[in-house]
Amino acid sequence: DHFRQLAVETNEHLDRLRQEIYRHCDKEFNIGSPKQVAQVLFEDLGLKPVKSKKTGYSTDIEVLEQLACDHEVPGLLAEYRQFEKLKGTYIDVLPTLICPATGRIHTSYNQAVAATGRLSSSDPNLQNIPIRSEWGRKIRQGFVPSAPDRVLFAADYSQVELRVLAHVTGDPSLVEAYTTGIDVHALTASKVYDVPVDAVNDEMRSVAKMVNFGVIYGMSAQGLSQRLRIPYATAKSFIEEYFKGYAGVRIWLDNTLASARENGYVETVSGRRRNLPDIRSKNFNARNAAERVAVNAPIQGTSADMIKIAMINIQRRLEQENYQSRMIMQVHDELIFDVPKDELEKLQEMVLREMKEALPLAVPIQVDSGYGNNWSEC
Repeated sequence: DHFRQLAVETNEHLDRLRQEIYRHCDKEFNIGSPKQVAQVLFEDLGLKPVKSKKTGYSTDIEVLEQLACDHEVPGLLAEYRQFEKLKGTYIDVLPTLICPATGRIHTSYNQAVAATGRLSSSDPNLQNIPIRSEWGRKIRQGFVPSAPDRVLFAADYSQVELRVLAHVTGDPSLVEAYTTGIDVHALTASKVYDVPVDAVNDEMRSVAKMVNFGVIYGMSAQGLSQRLRIPYATAKSFIEEYFKGYAGVRIWLDNTLASARENGYVETVSGRRRNLPDIRSKNFNARNAAERVAVNAPIQGTSADMIKIAMINIQRRLEQENYQSRMIMQVHDELIFDVPKDELEKLQEMVLREMKEALPLAVPIQVDSGYGNNWSEC
């Protein structure tokens, strides 16, 4: 019933967006046709194309987001597509996937799909439901405990990849920040903007957050410039200042790339290996992609190892200690449990301990948790 009502609301919202797009364009057209969308954007509205493909100018989501700075229509089109995807992927589909025997939906977790070692989820993919958007939260409200005397409990690693980065690089500033509880994004902002930590505002912190994660994913100055919509020179300066402030990260990156070129692989903290056949390729694009993986795999791979070790240890204790609670979902760095209310306190204590101790690092591991009558409330 929840999803049936959501479908009605989504249809109404899509209809409003459609009419608004038509009003701005002074014409009706097929919003689902890339060819017609390209004609409206680049011929009728005279916007400058961002990139081309064999069939003409691209109108993918990245292009629409870039063009949204210049006109209302690209932003409305991007919103329309995102809503249509949510509706087609979750709102309309989830009720059709209910298993008649159990009255529940059952995702499949795949061990060997994501090269990082993370579990992937399919039929349905529960890992791509947006967490920060209003409609993502509405979808999560449809996930409820199995009985009235139970709640859903969620435990989520906080900034685990940046904590792994602090561990593997041993960078003094990063290690000190996590050991003393300084806000790492604010600390990075103070370094790239050259201001005291207490002078950092929300916008600076937001940019620094992108820089922090950009370094983990091997993002170039060009990539950062496009993502933040700032001049290339500014993005380049941010990255240079980052490495001045975190010299240990720069040394680790250089050593990791040198080791990867010599050995043809990199390893996670727990010793899981990622082979890199293209790390010495003569093809620039292939080699560049392998270098980004070489930097990212030890970080993201260690995070993946950590939560899987935690899952194994938690499941063992659930069985050995006769818990009535069940571990029902894993979403990236988060575990979700279906818990009897009278077992909640005991389970919370056990889960937080096992997650923190799964793979000890040189910095404290923080796990945030919450519970509620649906997934959104956790």
